[in-house]
Amino acid sequence: MEQNSLKQTKYLVYAALGIALVFVCTVFVNVRLPIAANGGLIHLGNVPLFIIAILYGRWLGALAGGLGMALFDVVGGWFLWAPFTLVIVGLMGYTIGALCEKNQSFATYVLALVAACAIKIVGYYGAEGIIYGNWIAPMVSVPGNLVQIGLASAIVLPVVQKLKKHAVALSWAGSRR
Repeated sequence: MEQNSLKQTKYLVYAALGIALVFVCTVFVNVRLPIAANGGLIHLGNVPLFIIAILYGRWLGALAGGLGMALFDVVGGWFLWAPFTLVIVGLMGYTIGALCEKNQSFATYVLALVAACAIKIVGYYGAEGIIYGNWIAPMVSVPGNLVQIGLASAIVLPVVQKLKKHAVALSWAGSRR
Protein backbone atom coordinates (compact mmCIF):
# COMPACT_ATOMS: atom_id res chain seq x y z
CA MET A 1 0.00 0.00 0.00
CA GLU A 2 2.74 2.45 0.95
CA GLN A 3 4.72 1.63 -2.21
CA ASN A 4 1.67 2.36 -4.40
CA SER A 5 1.13 5.68 -2.59
CA LEU A 6 4.76 6.63 -3.20
CA LYS A 7 4.41 5.82 -6.92
CA GLN A 8 1.25 7.95 -7.17
CA THR A 9 2.97 10.82 -5.40
CA LYS A 10 5.97 10.62 -7.74
CA TYR A 11 3.65 10.55 -10.76
CA LEU A 12 1.76 13.60 -9.50
CA VAL A 13 4.99 15.50 -8.82
CA TYR A 14 6.42 14.62 -12.25
CA ALA A 15 3.17 15.66 -13.94
CA ALA A 16 3.11 18.99 -12.11
CA LEU A 17 6.78 19.60 -12.85
CA GLY A 18 6.24 18.72 -16.52
CA ILE A 19 3.27 21.08 -16.84
CA ALA A 20 5.25 23.85 -15.16
CA LEU A 21 8.34 23.33 -17.35
CA VAL A 22 6.31 23.35 -20.57
CA PHE A 23 4.43 26.45 -19.44
CA VAL A 24 7.56 28.36 -18.37
CA CYS A 25 9.50 27.48 -21.53
CA THR A 26 6.54 28.56 -23.66
CA VAL A 27 6.04 31.84 -21.78
CA PHE A 28 9.62 32.99 -21.40
CA VAL A 29 11.38 31.61 -24.45
CA ASN A 30 9.27 32.66 -27.41
CA VAL A 31 9.33 34.87 -30.49
CA ARG A 32 6.19 36.22 -32.13
CA LEU A 33 6.29 36.04 -35.90
CA PRO A 34 4.86 38.82 -38.06
CA ILE A 35 2.89 36.39 -40.23
CA ALA A 36 -0.67 35.07 -40.45
CA ALA A 37 -3.74 36.79 -39.06
CA ASN A 38 -2.60 36.82 -35.44
CA GLY A 39 1.05 36.35 -36.14
CA GLY A 40 2.60 33.14 -35.04
CA LEU A 41 4.71 31.99 -32.16
CA ILE A 42 7.93 30.04 -32.01
CA HIS A 43 8.70 28.86 -28.49
CA LEU A 44 10.78 26.28 -26.65
CA GLY A 45 7.89 24.70 -24.75
CA ASN A 46 8.21 21.67 -26.99
CA VAL A 47 11.65 20.89 -25.57
CA PRO A 48 10.49 19.81 -22.09
CA LEU A 49 7.36 18.27 -23.62
CA PHE A 50 9.40 16.02 -25.92
CA ILE A 51 11.89 15.08 -23.19
CA ILE A 52 9.12 14.21 -20.73
CA ALA A 53 7.17 12.19 -23.29
CA ILE A 54 10.26 10.25 -24.39
CA LEU A 55 11.51 9.52 -20.87
CA TYR A 56 8.25 9.14 -18.94
CA GLY A 57 5.70 7.95 -21.47
CA ARG A 58 2.38 8.75 -23.04
CA TRP A 59 0.35 9.97 -20.08
CA LEU A 60 2.93 12.34 -18.64
CA GLY A 61 3.69 13.58 -22.15
CA ALA A 62 0.02 14.26 -22.82
CA LEU A 63 -0.52 15.98 -19.46
CA ALA A 64 2.62 18.10 -19.56
CA GLY A 65 2.15 19.17 -23.17
CA GLY A 66 -1.59 19.63 -23.32
CA LEU A 67 -2.06 21.36 -19.97
CA GLY A 68 1.21 23.32 -20.00
CA MET A 69 0.64 24.88 -23.41
CA ALA A 70 -3.13 25.33 -22.98
CA LEU A 71 -2.37 27.18 -19.74
CA PHE A 72 0.00 29.42 -21.71
CA ASP A 73 -2.78 30.13 -24.21
CA VAL A 74 -5.16 31.15 -21.42
CA VAL A 75 -2.61 33.33 -19.61
CA GLY A 76 -0.84 34.66 -22.72
CA GLY A 77 -3.82 36.13 -24.53
CA TRP A 78 -4.40 33.25 -26.96
CA PHE A 79 -7.53 32.12 -25.10
CA LEU A 80 -9.42 31.03 -28.22
CA TRP A 81 -6.61 28.58 -29.00
CA ALA A 82 -6.57 26.87 -25.58
CA PRO A 83 -9.05 24.03 -26.32
CA PHE A 84 -7.31 23.28 -29.62
CA THR A 85 -3.89 23.36 -27.96
CA LEU A 86 -5.05 21.07 -25.16
CA VAL A 87 -6.08 18.43 -27.69
CA ILE A 88 -3.35 18.91 -30.33
CA VAL A 89 -0.36 19.18 -28.01
CA GLY A 90 -1.78 16.57 -25.66
CA LEU A 91 -2.00 14.21 -28.64
CA MET A 92 1.58 15.09 -29.61
CA GLY A 93 2.83 14.17 -26.12
CA TYR A 94 0.75 11.01 -26.03
CA THR A 95 2.00 9.88 -29.45
CA ILE A 96 5.66 10.50 -28.66
CA GLY A 97 5.35 8.70 -25.35
CA ALA A 98 3.45 5.77 -26.84
CA LEU A 99 6.04 5.25 -29.57
CA CYS A 100 9.00 5.56 -27.21
CA GLU A 101 7.65 3.45 -24.33
CA LYS A 102 8.24 0.20 -26.19
CA ASN A 103 11.38 1.05 -28.13
CA GLN A 104 14.04 3.33 -26.68
CA SER A 105 16.20 3.86 -29.76
CA PHE A 106 17.39 6.96 -31.56
CA ALA A 107 15.44 5.96 -34.69
CA THR A 108 12.24 5.68 -32.63
CA TYR A 109 12.84 9.11 -31.10
CA VAL A 110 13.20 10.60 -34.58
CA LEU A 111 10.07 8.80 -35.80
CA ALA A 112 8.13 10.01 -32.75
CA LEU A 113 9.20 13.62 -33.33
CA VAL A 114 8.23 13.39 -37.02
CA ALA A 115 4.81 12.06 -35.94
CA ALA A 116 4.46 14.96 -33.48
CA CYS A 117 5.34 17.39 -36.26
CA ALA A 118 2.62 15.92 -38.50
CA ILE A 119 0.08 16.17 -35.65
CA LYS A 120 1.05 19.80 -35.03
CA ILE A 121 0.85 20.81 -38.71
CA VAL A 122 -2.48 19.07 -39.35
CA GLY A 123 -3.96 20.02 -35.96
CA TYR A 124 -3.14 23.70 -36.06
CA TYR A 125 -4.00 23.95 -39.75
CA GLY A 126 -7.46 22.62 -38.90
CA ALA A 127 -7.77 24.83 -35.81
CA GLU A 128 -6.82 27.94 -37.76
CA GLY A 129 -9.22 26.98 -40.54
CA ILE A 130 -12.05 26.65 -38.01
CA ILE A 131 -11.17 29.82 -36.08
CA TYR A 132 -10.73 32.06 -39.14
CA GLY A 133 -13.16 30.32 -41.48
CA ASN A 134 -10.52 30.22 -44.19
CA TRP A 135 -8.77 27.07 -45.39
CA ILE A 136 -6.02 28.81 -47.40
CA ALA A 137 -4.69 31.27 -44.80
CA PRO A 138 -3.44 28.51 -42.43
CA MET A 139 -0.73 27.65 -44.97
CA VAL A 140 1.18 30.70 -43.73
CA SER A 141 1.67 29.12 -40.29
CA VAL A 142 3.14 25.84 -41.57
CA PRO A 143 6.75 27.11 -41.91
CA GLY A 144 6.72 28.47 -38.35
CA ASN A 145 5.44 25.15 -37.02
CA LEU A 146 8.16 23.31 -38.93
CA VAL A 147 10.85 25.60 -37.52
CA GLN A 148 9.45 25.20 -34.00
CA ILE A 149 9.45 21.39 -34.11
CA GLY A 150 12.79 21.25 -35.95
CA LEU A 151 14.49 23.50 -33.40
CA ALA A 152 13.04 21.57 -30.46
CA SER A 153 14.06 18.26 -32.03
CA ALA A 154 17.62 19.48 -32.60
CA ILE A 155 17.84 20.29 -28.89
CA VAL A 156 15.98 17.24 -27.56
CA LEU A 157 17.70 14.42 -29.43
CA PRO A 158 21.21 14.94 -27.98
CA VAL A 159 19.81 15.82 -24.54
CA VAL A 160 17.75 12.63 -24.36
CA GLN A 161 20.73 10.54 -25.43
CA LYS A 162 22.70 12.00 -22.51
CA LEU A 163 19.83 11.59 -20.05
CA LYS A 164 19.32 7.94 -21.04
CA LYS A 165 22.89 7.24 -19.91
CA HIS A 166 21.82 8.38 -16.45
CA ALA A 167 18.48 6.54 -16.35
CA VAL A 168 19.16 5.22 -12.85
CA ALA A 169 18.88 8.75 -11.54
CA LEU A 170 15.53 9.07 -13.32
CA SER A 171 13.79 6.61 -11.02
CA TRP A 172 10.34 6.95 -12.53
CA ALA A 173 11.65 6.30 -16.06
CA GLY A 174 13.17 3.03 -14.93
CA SER A 175 10.18 1.91 -12.86
CA ARG A 176 7.39 2.48 -15.41
CA ARG A 177 8.57 -0.28 -17.74
